[in-house]
Amino acid sequence: MRLGVVGMMPSDFRTINSEHLAAVRGLGLSGVGFHAAGQGLAAVTSAECAQVRQTFADAGMDIVQFGIGFGDCLFDPDAGARDEVVGVIGRGLEVAAELGAHVCLIRTGSLSPNGSYFPAAENHSQQSWQRLIETLGRVARKAENVGQTIVVETHLLTILESPEANRDAVAEVSSARLRVVMDYVNHFPTMQHVFHSTERLNHIFDLMGPIAGVAHCKDIRFGKGLVLHIDEAIPGEGLLDLHTALRRWHSLDADGYMLLEHLPNEDYPLAAANTQRIAAEAGVEIH
Repeated sequence: MRLGVVGMMPSDFRTINSEHLAAVRGLGLSGVGFHAAGQGLAAVTSAECAQVRQTFADAGMDIVQFGIGFGDCLFDPDAGARDEVVGVIGRGLEVAAELGAHVCLIRTGSLSPNGSYFPAAENHSQQSWQRLIETLGRVARKAENVGQTIVVETHLLTILESPEANRDAVAEVSSARLRVVMDYVNHFPTMQHVFHSTERLNHIFDLMGPIAGVAHCKDIRFGKGLVLHIDEAIPGEGLLDLHTALRRWHSLDADGYMLLEHLPNEDYPLAAANTQRIAAEAGVEIH
């Protein structure tokens, strides 16, 4: 497998330079992911994308994941709102293709007024599901037209709340260009799942592995408080059986990327070193 990072880059991807990439390479990583606000992508030029692409090529690094930032919901009851977000994603797919990104990341959004990763009962109606599939179908057709694979970030608080829902949505859209993110940490709904993480990880990989386009590498710890908090942790500093997670991902695609993410820059050296150590213990080659 390969290992990269979402982070350690400037906020404007057009300003990434060789020094930024050398810092990532210094951690033994070979790929990078970054995000851009969807509403600003109309101003990105082909020449700028070509320059970024060349900067990565000169450094021998991969642009693994290009994320489109937006707060809209793909299954909004307002057809006009859905049309608008499809347009934003469409432009993002064009930029991702010009950058040569392995995958372009989107989210489903939520009908909660609080944001994309907040729960709402309305997220789980049959009408919401039907609207989601219709929108993803439009997005997939655009992805096919520009030759860009798109991945959906899913989570137990969203409409794609489980490995089963992920499997079903991809099957219904039925496009080789539509995949999901293997972000296994997002699908641990209970304390017992964490305590028995090997079984849960195997279930997640059984269902989501065949439809995953990229993986995110994280761990889990319990937060403090009198209610259950299942929080992300630096790989190797939590409770999960990451030996199994790395073996399962490597078995799916020996050249596939796992990406470290959601950490301050000063924590990435430990995250990289821990993941490399665990991979070696698991018999997984990182190249």
